[in-house]
Amino acid sequence: MTYPKIPLAQSIIELLLAKGIFNIVISPGSRNAPLTIGFVNNPIFNCYSIADERSAAFFALGIAQQINKPVAVVCTSGSALLNYYPAFAEAFYSQIPFIVISADRPQSKIDIGDGQTIRQENVFANHSLFNANLTENASEDNDALIQEALNIAIDKKGPVHINAPFEEPLYETTSELLVAPKIISSGSKEFTLEENLSEFASIWNTAKKKLVLVGVNEPDAVEQQFLDTLANDPSVVVMIETTSNLHHPKFINTIDTIITPFTNDDFIDFQPEILVTFGGMIVSKRIKAFLRKYQPNYHWHIDILRAYDTFGCLTKHFEVTPNLFFQSFFPLIKTVESNYNQKLQNIKALRQQKSLEYLTKIPFTDFKVFEKVIPALPKNSQLQISNSSPIRYAQLFDIEKSIEVFSNRGTSGIDGSTSTAIGAAVGSLKPTIFITGDIGFLYDSNALWNNYIPKNFKIILINNGGGGIFRILPGHDETPVFNTFFETSHCLTAELLAKMHGLNYLTASTEITLEISLIALFSDDEKPTILEVFTPTLENDKVLLQYFNELV
Repeated sequence: MTYPKIPLAQSIIELLLAKGIFNIVISPGSRNAPLTIGFVNNPIFNCYSIADERSAAFFALGIAQQINKPVAVVCTSGSALLNYYPAFAEAFYSQIPFIVISADRPQSKIDIGDGQTIRQENVFANHSLFNANLTENASEDNDALIQEALNIAIDKKGPVHINAPFEEPLYETTSELLVAPKIISSGSKEFTLEENLSEFASIWNTAKKKLVLVGVNEPDAVEQQFLDTLANDPSVVVMIETTSNLHHPKFINTIDTIITPFTNDDFIDFQPEILVTFGGMIVSKRIKAFLRKYQPNYHWHIDILRAYDTFGCLTKHFEVTPNLFFQSFFPLIKTVESNYNQKLQNIKALRQQKSLEYLTKIPFTDFKVFEKVIPALPKNSQLQISNSSPIRYAQLFDIEKSIEVFSNRGTSGIDGSTSTAIGAAVGSLKPTIFITGDIGFLYDSNALWNNYIPKNFKIILINNGGGGIFRILPGHDETPVFNTFFETSHCLTAELLAKMHGLNYLTASTEITLEISLIALFSDDEKPTILEVFTPTLENDKVLLQYFNELV
């Protein structure tokens, strides 16, 4: 076996090996050469070389999102490290285990004018669960810091930073393992429900209006028996987002479609007494605005790690999994006579009818594209959705229950959606479809500078000539300032990018050509493909905004 000659590099590699962290994304450089040599020469590690650090970090994030284990990214010294920050912040808010290992100059070389040198220690302090600032020589103290970082990333599902100073020479190797770090167990605790739930059951059993709201959630994370109990309770309405990966015929899965047409009286009537939430971030701005204005008496959040007070009325955080909570809670509850659920089912049926009627008469726009694309998605595939307009359009349609849905909703940025989707495709091995807008795609175009894109990875790129989300948001005004500085109007396409990176390329600009191109897209798994769909810039927002007026 070939090892780096620097003992500190050996310690880091051996400890990742001991903790079962085998996926390593390396951003090529010189200062991190000792780590690169060690990882690449050990066949147990799956090593990926991604040149663009921002893309590399989101690629690693996508793998970690799928395998639910930490993935490490490794970079050289200097500004390279700072390019990991967008993905680092996403990992923090999305609760994804993520490890940044940065090579650094020795402390004596900082702030003396050496090239590629910045103050690397604690650069992620605002979003890091732990910062291991190592000293140059291998030691028990360094080993303890490294392991604390790794254990926290695993147990608390978030990002950590290990900063390792290396002095030249950097490329020397040895066949001798020079370190034998003592392994420290994580000491992670079993999560148990310590509260007496009888008090909460009493509150539940007297409430006639209970709302369960579910955001980002891993597939198959909640047992179906518990979902059935919620669905069949007449006093409970369950609202789920596309990213919840939950399914039941009685659940409300198009939230904005239901509540956008509500009057003030409708909102008052819908105001819950109890709100129960689990899962991650909520996409719908409308449901957030509703619950902030018409607050429940009680808001209980179920999550083993965190509880954000999203609606300004959080009263209880149950630090357990939803399964454990429901297993203990449901034997204590009883059925309450209520028409809360039935009212929403009636509204849901009306909205579905009105939606179908509206979709038959709209022109070819973004909305029509989603109407055609969503039902055409292959069963048992993975759907990755970029932020801004695409995730919001996706929320308006039913998605087949065998399809797993993901999106970077931690910080909701557009900066790494394509890179994340490619990493997720590598991590899951499932056929993966990525739906994106033109601005997000162009912003992360270096994601295609990647030698690991699976053959069954497909991109559906909706090109409406700018940032369509800004036409939907309040404040839109057709002026040069808006077009240049908000919408970012452009005439760019993905054709030459696809050619440069060796991807197949298809186009569509009408309903008929879209249907034909979708068949071609999903019938060929021999090469990754981009399907670029062109829609009219000036029509999309009008069609979408009118949709909500037609639902009553």
